[in-house]
Amino acid sequence: MLMLAAFAAPIAAQSVRPPGNAVNLDDGIEDGPSNALGDISDTEIWDNFRGGNPRELFAAAPEGQVMTTTGQQWRVVREKLIRKYLGWLPVIVIGLLAVFYLIRGPMKITGGRSGKTIPRFTLSARVAHWFMAGVFIILGLTGLIILLGRVVIAPYLGLEFNSVLASAAMQGHNLFGPVFVFALIWLFIKFVRGNFFQWVDLKWIFKLGGFFGGHVSSRQFNFGEKSWFWMVILGGILISVTGIIMLFPTLVDDVRWLQLSTILHALGAVGLIAVAIGHIYVGTIGMEGSIDSMLKGEVDENWAKEHHDLWYEEVTGKSATAPETTEDAP
Repeated sequence: MLMLAAFAAPIAAQSVRPPGNAVNLDDGIEDGPSNALGDISDTEIWDNFRGGNPRELFAAAPEGQVMTTTGQQWRVVREKLIRKYLGWLPVIVIGLLAVFYLIRGPMKITGGRSGKTIPRFTLSARVAHWFMAGVFIILGLTGLIILLGRVVIAPYLGLEFNSVLASAAMQGHNLFGPVFVFALIWLFIKFVRGNFFQWVDLKWIFKLGGFFGGHVSSRQFNFGEKSWFWMVILGGILISVTGIIMLFPTLVDDVRWLQLSTILHALGAVGLIAVAIGHIYVGTIGMEGSIDSMLKGEVDENWAKEHHDLWYEEVTGKSATAPETTEDAP
């Protein structure tokens, strides 16, 4: 064995010896930097990769970059703030109204119903109102399911149920979204007259609309109704524009507009839903006789005198404060 090993050693040494005409070829590998991390830090590498500092939210949109600078901030705002807290706003409003109702009760007509009515809204105005109300309720419910289903529905009814419900809600939301734009325009045309603010509205503000007692004068629409009208119009424009951007994302060339649209859409929609709950309360159980204007188009004269005395005087030509005469009695 020792003799074989001694004999094989010289042969092995000769087998790895290059031939005399061999040349060294460049393998194309360059010497790297002495520092294994390179010449720039990891932070600089990722900043260049995604197109800038992620803390610069309003920097110019980077060109040719794989990542955006605002994606993480958008995700945090949507998941940690909007989905976590925004859904509580309508719940808080309902709770406050319930407490107010238990303490204050409904606002009764001071002199009771007179039995005589005067016209307040035309049929076309009422149709425009209820058409908008129906579309708004559908979009509100489907929107809340899309926004909050994962944190409200899924933990209790399961992911599969929430998935099916959210998918159906998305289809309905996308279908009725453009209808909302038409309803908004129609509502504006029918109700813009009389909804401009006037000096008399300041007295309504100082007396808090008479919700805590006392009489406040107003014309066809008081300050609260006017404020609600312009909230619907301006808020409706906001959620319409942002909704169209999300429905047709190719309309914008910067993804940050899409990210901003989702946030503004949610804030505007949930804000309108919260205020709409107050509007529904006042128009139904919160104030006696108020619902008549949108169901029948007429209101009791005593209701008109108490809540819209200046409008009553314009329509009837009679004083809202003068005692009722025998001829006026029913």
